[in-house]
Amino acid sequence: MKFLKGALCGALATLLTVGLVSCGLNFTNSRGSSQAISSETERKLKKLEKLVDEVYLGEISEEDLQSGIYEGYISGLADPYSVYYDEEATESFKEATTGEYDGIGAVMSQNRETGVITISQVYEDSPAKKAGLRDGDILYKVEGKEVTGRDLSEVVGDIRGKHGTKVEMTVLRGNNSDEITVTAVRETIEYPTVESRMLDDNMGYLRILEFDDVTYDQYMEAFKELESGGMEGLIVDLRSNPGGGLGTVCDILDEILPEGLIVYMEDKNGEKKENFSDEEHKLEIPMTVLVNGYSASASEIFAGAVQDYGLGKIVGTKTYGKGVVQQIFDLKDGTCVKLTISEYFTPKGRSINGKGIIPDVEVQYEEDEENKEADNQLEKAVEVLKEDMKN
Repeated sequence: MKFLKGALCGALATLLTVGLVSCGLNFTNSRGSSQAISSETERKLKKLEKLVDEVYLGEISEEDLQSGIYEGYISGLADPYSVYYDEEATESFKEATTGEYDGIGAVMSQNRETGVITISQVYEDSPAKKAGLRDGDILYKVEGKEVTGRDLSEVVGDIRGKHGTKVEMTVLRGNNSDEITVTAVRETIEYPTVESRMLDDNMGYLRILEFDDVTYDQYMEAFKELESGGMEGLIVDLRSNPGGGLGTVCDILDEILPEGLIVYMEDKNGEKKENFSDEEHKLEIPMTVLVNGYSASASEIFAGAVQDYGLGKIVGTKTYGKGVVQQIFDLKDGTCVKLTISEYFTPKGRSINGKGIIPDVEVQYEEDEENKEADNQLEKAVEVLKEDMKN
């Protein structure tokens, strides 16, 4: 699976320059090895261009052809997280990190092996919810076109659009893969990324849906409300949280961890970049963290740090295992490219890429057909936290 919002991104940076030569690209390979964009490649592109001009039956879009060259170059890296974004996709990507955008209000994830896209989370009162979409639906078609195997960011770009416009989606649901087609009316989504409530026995429950620009402030507000409600133990629910911003998750962990290392990254040259928590804040009550197979990237940084410091037990199922960092590079023409630039490690030096975080207490989610509100994973987290609060 790969996650559009699970990309752990830095700020936009101009570190890559692209130029056009005929239909090709022209730049020097910094490693001094043979160039991917060689004179032979340019000659072959010219031959292809000539053939298309002379015999291709369909309509020709020079803009789409050029974009296809860039997309193909980056896809040649065979890295599911490195992607070229055209102007429309670039705009959508920027919106994705702010906590506000025009769309349907659903989180989607993609299996990197099969290319299948799953609707992992539908926000309450969202256009997706109103249209009848559910958590776990398999996205099959958008506007009648199959989406399996397509880049997730492109599919999300197709689903997003101007406020008030409609988008038709076909999903496969249930064990029989029933085919269901719905139409959602796009709205400006100003969704909360944090949900909270008090549970019995003075336990606070705080769910982080994703780590966006707005999440830290929402987390602090929710935490203070739980504190004022008499919270003596905390459950942080990161299930189906696809990740988000490195800065955001580190800011929140700084409120929880003692003074020390939060996470460190190592690039291709072996250079390290470390993020630390200070001694000003530390969580002084027992905590439990809920995760599942859709918890990725920044969520895994959170769970890994809590686990390494022994501040609370991790409950649920093994996380996704996205332990690499991407950065967005602004190409200064309205487009950008996302490239994997480093791998991150937990405070104790654990690499979770392709491995995930293994819970301290493993429990599979079991749906209760008679009680849709039942949540056996949350019940286990409550049980574990209750025991820790006694000690």
